[in-house]
Amino acid sequence: MANQPKASSESVERLDVVIIGAGLSGIGAACHLQKKCPNKKFAILEGREKLGGTWDLFRYPGVRSDSDMYTLGYNFKPWTNAKGIADAKDIRSYITEASVENNVAKNIRYGQKVVAANWCSDSALWMLTISDSATGGIKEIACNFLLCCTGYYSYEAGYRPTFTGEEDFSGDIIHPQKWPENYDYSDKKVVVIGSGATAVTLVPAMTDKAAHVTMLQRSPTYVMSLPQDDPLVNGLRKVLPESWVYRITRTRNISISWLMYKYCRAFPESARRLIVGLAKKQLPEDFDMKHFSPSYAPWDERLCAVPDGDLFASIRNGKASVETDVIDTFTESGIKLKSGKELAADIVISATGLNVQLFGNMKLTIDGEAVNVADKMCYRGLMFEGVPNMGMVFGYTNASWTLKADLILEHTCRLLNYMSDNSLRICEPKNVNGATHEPFVDMSSGYVQRAKGIVPHQGSKKPWKLYQNYLMDMISLRLGKVNDPSLSFSSPPLQPSASVEEKAKSEVETVN
Repeated sequence: MANQPKASSESVERLDVVIIGAGLSGIGAACHLQKKCPNKKFAILEGREKLGGTWDLFRYPGVRSDSDMYTLGYNFKPWTNAKGIADAKDIRSYITEASVENNVAKNIRYGQKVVAANWCSDSALWMLTISDSATGGIKEIACNFLLCCTGYYSYEAGYRPTFTGEEDFSGDIIHPQKWPENYDYSDKKVVVIGSGATAVTLVPAMTDKAAHVTMLQRSPTYVMSLPQDDPLVNGLRKVLPESWVYRITRTRNISISWLMYKYCRAFPESARRLIVGLAKKQLPEDFDMKHFSPSYAPWDERLCAVPDGDLFASIRNGKASVETDVIDTFTESGIKLKSGKELAADIVISATGLNVQLFGNMKLTIDGEAVNVADKMCYRGLMFEGVPNMGMVFGYTNASWTLKADLILEHTCRLLNYMSDNSLRICEPKNVNGATHEPFVDMSSGYVQRAKGIVPHQGSKKPWKLYQNYLMDMISLRLGKVNDPSLSFSSPPLQPSASVEEKAKSEVETVN
């Protein structure tokens, strides 16, 4: 930051709310604000040149949602597409439609990357330092409330381990997050390293042109088939308005998802037999089920969904295969495994996960002092212990992301209106009930384990406890009191010696 050019001396723009990120969560946040806080002046700052977030960034073959769109969609906008599991292109269109229909597209400012945010206690404002991609310069904006909708991973690069001997490989090694435009894999032998949502998407998608696709996994994942077309939805659409169909289907799918999760956690052995048994029915008779029989219990890691069993179908027809083994070394023509087997490959795809990162990697300070959110507890999955007027949207890990996002955003609007109605300028979560720190996410996935020391904690009791339960969160976030004892509200007088903008700007210059 020390070498960054300083902003111009012109007056600093002041907003009520700044939303960082124009993805699924950021556009949802803007729509909720527009509806429920119409008097708030806000902007969406997007570091890239397009909206869509994840659904615009990833361009690998077959990229799609890993949740049904009746629950991944917004609670205020029905999903009307025939496909229940949607392609990225359809999701981008859905997000774009939401921004236009709710008149928030005009609030998006592209090419504006927030590199630092400093809270100024004297002025009760966040001062944002923004890199402008069009000019290469630095801007500054002041806002009263900062809402981070940046997701949980770095857009710069995915997680990509170094493989022994990879420099000897004569083919291409690609990470899905950096998929080359118009990449031709026709008649190529492809090995996809990984077993998560990206891998189970890529494998069947690439069988359209590849000679053969092998999924190479160190350990198996639970994979379940979901119907692409829903007979109930198709039937209801013939007799009911689209909004009714969406609400009925959404309620049903939320209930099924929750019951399945509870069943898996309460009866792991029974759930294991069910999931593996369903997969077996869709695979060749002589198929070795070790490739779809994880050692861990269901929902210790996230389940992978495949529409109409497309992964299983690609294995049945011989276009794809699965290997469960450990890489010994890359060779010139492929990969040698610890078992001694060699996989011939022209292309290797490292579907090895994401690099966890919060807030788009911006520098976060309070009165010039660095803030480490990994030392903080998260209040109701929204705000951070000891950090004023700042929220984060983080969805479910055991259900569709947007279910939790919608509830968080509704509660944020209630909070902002409460503060306005009572002439309050500061809201700060404080641990007044002796809650102790616990891991933020109770899962054993690799990206979760790599995130330790980066993400905040949850607490041992309400309102710091994260239940991963839509019904409980709906009661807490939609119906619970805004002014509970764990929130400290205040409206201190501004110091008369300087304007709001001057106060905030001087703090930022001290940080820089």
